[in-house]
Amino acid sequence: MMVARRNVGRAAQGCLRGTRAGRRPGLTAAGPLSVAYGTMAHMHGSEPPGPSSPQHDLRDPSELPEPPELPDYAERVLDAAERIPPGRVLTYGDVAEWLEEGGPRQVGRVMALYGAAVPWWRVVRADGVLLAGHELRAVEQYRAEGTPLREAGRATEGHIPRIDMRRARWDGGD
Repeated sequence: MMVARRNVGRAAQGCLRGTRAGRRPGLTAAGPLSVAYGTMAHMHGSEPPGPSSPQHDLRDPSELPEPPELPDYAERVLDAAERIPPGRVLTYGDVAEWLEEGGPRQVGRVMALYGAAVPWWRVVRADGVLLAGHELRAVEQYRAEGTPLREAGRATEGHIPRIDMRRARWDGGD
């Protein structure tokens, strides 16, 4: 059986070999991607948070155990999200490229787990479709910040706009 090789860009090739050539200015990337990030195998068979989970614990906060230390890769992803100016966006893939580590799925996983404390609405899908389940909160933020949107047509379900990626995408500059 013949398997076609995927065309991989220079930045991705460097990540695959463990090197980092041609960094973008602004963010610094340090260390390899943790094995726990980039695979979703640890999610199989896990139960959603229940009444006995730390997220639902009603004890005095001083009695709760210290939260686990934030992984280095997650810190860099969150730092990138915080650097995006109001009214602008980066895609999950843009963040991964900027860090020269991981990929869109790894960035999305970090944002899903830890992104609530940063402007999560500024890290988006490449097609401009809003994050499912958070559309109304995101639209509120986009309108407050003046993020360019493409209004939905009458036939669009829910009349939820999309981000105008051509105008809203940030290039990483000042």
